[in-house]
Amino acid sequence: MNRNVLIVAVIVLAGVAGFFAYQAYERDQNSLQIEVGPEGVKVDPPG
Repeated sequence: MNRNVLIVAVIVLAGVAGFFAYQAYERDQNSLQIEVGPEGVKVDPPG
């Protein structure tokens, strides 16, 4: 296999992985967060 083709394939796969990681990050930002700690329960609404 040509070295340039391998490099391009790795770059494309890294870009696709980054895209899906960003989508998962955005999905987590829009979810309800509930934290339980020593000060009680803290609820952060989505947004």
